[in-house]
Amino acid sequence: MCNSKNCEIIAKSRNFYYFCLKYQTMELAPKTKEFTQDIIILSVDMQSSGEMKAFQDDYLYWDKVKYKSERKNLEDVWTAVKFNRIVKSKFLKFGKYSFSYPTTDFIQRTLHKFDLNTGGTLTSNIGISETDKSKFMISSLIEESINSSQMEGANTTRKKAKEMIQQEKKPQNKSEIMIMNNYITMKHIVQIKDQDLSTEKLLEIHRLISKGTLDDSKEEGCFRTNDEIFVANVMKGEIVHQPPSVEELPILIHDLIRFFNEDSKDFIHPIIKGCVIHFMIGWIHPFTDGNGRTARALFYWYMLKNGYWLTEYLSISKIIKDSKNQYEKAYLYTESDENDLGYFITYHLKAMIKAYEALKTYIHSKQKEVIQAAKFLKIEGVNDRMAQIIKIIYDDADRILTSKEIENKFNISNYTARTDLKSLVELGFLEEVKVNLKKRNYIKSKTFYSKIKHIK
Repeated sequence: MCNSKNCEIIAKSRNFYYFCLKYQTMELAPKTKEFTQDIIILSVDMQSSGEMKAFQDDYLYWDKVKYKSERKNLEDVWTAVKFNRIVKSKFLKFGKYSFSYPTTDFIQRTLHKFDLNTGGTLTSNIGISETDKSKFMISSLIEESINSSQMEGANTTRKKAKEMIQQEKKPQNKSEIMIMNNYITMKHIVQIKDQDLSTEKLLEIHRLISKGTLDDSKEEGCFRTNDEIFVANVMKGEIVHQPPSVEELPILIHDLIRFFNEDSKDFIHPIIKGCVIHFMIGWIHPFTDGNGRTARALFYWYMLKNGYWLTEYLSISKIIKDSKNQYEKAYLYTESDENDLGYFITYHLKAMIKAYEALKTYIHSKQKEVIQAAKFLKIEGVNDRMAQIIKIIYDDADRILTSKEIENKFNISNYTARTDLKSLVELGFLEEVKVNLKKRNYIKSKTFYSKIKHIK
């Protein structure tokens, strides 16, 4: 589990953290009855009527099932739902703990959709040219870094964070350090995406993510050394999750790394495995802090390692951030219901669908910008990048540009970025402003509008 604005540290001393899910309330399901012939008949009847499909596609917990069913004996209904899930489930083991996951219609349809849409090229699937892949990848890495950090308490505006990354400004506070760390980590993962996971690499991911953000710097890139971490429901005064003991970490991490690197004896779809890896880091809670960011980073790594290139362009953390309550409940439901991963996997796949749709919308808007910028290509001496720079100034007259920002935005060398900007100065579209002996900023020139008013 990760700490966010919905989690509150109510007591803290050295190496002691006590997290409370402040707003989460959940009624525990009744004990499942025996799977008698009557229960099996009920399950089949619910399947035939379509009632079971509604429960399974959204993978509802008892607290939702009991309100949606119109049948009288709700405990029998719940047992029938559980029977239907178990017969469709596969089982996993990490250390001494058993987990299960189902193969519902929703899960299978969603996996099929992602398999279809992550093959081939960006051009054929979501309509972006190969030449723009780097630009969109950098933009998505920035978005993912911002949202993943904001989920865990980073408090800064998206605009300010984006400018910091694009212009490579030095972070000024803990929130900005968290975001920059996330960006550096995501870039690192893209570089090592084809490699296997190891204990050393897992610790390196945590070190990159947590550098300069923990109360004790000795905890950066290190597993926790005590069991003084609890997740509690403050409304009921109950502990809802106590991570496995420190003594169990070596075998749990060993099993997780093997799960990451090796093909399972029984086939498990890679996206399912990615979701399980995400969950397990949160559940094992191997670090004192930064578990959520590490979990999401490992999910991205695993997906890229297994050829799901589209993941590189998705900002899943934005969807999770916007549905934080459901994210947390997916953890709680899983643990409360005999480690049934169906809750978390279903939630995660829904988040991926939303991220994919958001990506398509984003690309469509960017394509419109490219079309709008195309008219500036009519200007003699202006290339594609320069046309887009003119469009940036046209849309935001007060914008201040730097060569570093242009370098990062278009994934070009600093020399090329400076050449483009100086060319626009010579053409009369930009004005150069000296910041110091070396640094230059670029703003809209006094002749900007007169230069473009005749362009159609």
